[in-house]
Amino acid sequence: MYLQHFGLTEYPFGITPDTSFTFSTRGHQEALNTLLVALQCGEGFVKISGEVGTGKTLLCRRLLQSLGEGVVTAYLPNPNLDPQTLLLALAEELRLGSMAGKDQYHLLREINHGLLNYARSNKRVVLCIDEAQAMPLETLEALRLVSNLETEKRKLIQIVLFGQPELDQKLSNPAVRQLLQRITFSQQLAGLGKEEIALYLQHRLRVAGYRGEPIFAQGALRAIRRASRGTPRLVNILAHKALLSAFGEGRQLIKFRHVSGAAKDTEGAGSPGWW
Repeated sequence: MYLQHFGLTEYPFGITPDTSFTFSTRGHQEALNTLLVALQCGEGFVKISGEVGTGKTLLCRRLLQSLGEGVVTAYLPNPNLDPQTLLLALAEELRLGSMAGKDQYHLLREINHGLLNYARSNKRVVLCIDEAQAMPLETLEALRLVSNLETEKRKLIQIVLFGQPELDQKLSNPAVRQLLQRITFSQQLAGLGKEEIALYLQHRLRVAGYRGEPIFAQGALRAIRRASRGTPRLVNILAHKALLSAFGEGRQLIKFRHVSGAAKDTEGAGSPGWW
């Protein structure tokens, strides 16, 4: 559509998490640093929470890329599972062989043996769970049992939970209070700061091949900031639609009216104000 018009090689404002477009905001870098320090300290549970669209999945992928070769990683993108299925999924991620037909007790025992073998090879194991707010309470309790697996010196597995604010509400349930007490590091992801949005838009455009002058006028930047409230996913959606609108007019500069029209057409966007 507008790629040739703006001199782009790919679409700069997709909503699929893509680490090649990573822009290190202050909030994301603080969260990544917290994760790396917590895992280096050997903590059993770490929690990252944030509203929809703040980049939790992207942060998870950045973390997985940042861990060294001495770390075995497991990733569960959809943890809305019963306890036994969760254990089966974990065993599969850890490449422990077929576990079909085993009950929960034997699954835990086999996972323990597998983790001990990794420990003997001086390898740490990190499990990242995305959308953790979707986990049933009984599955969270099964996860706590997995976190019990340890030697005299250290945990055999470290678990990072990424979830929406509903995760905090779920963890406040007395039924999982033991798990809550084991979360020693936690961080809440915020949106883009006022001064970061222009840099964020410019960064993504340059990664996508743009080499010209800034194409977002000040009015457009202010409108994106207000309508998105700093949420990266909404920033991407509004910027993409604004580019389409300017392309339709044959314009090279994105103005307030382009963003205003995009905001009216976008669920979850706020008012862009007036200019």
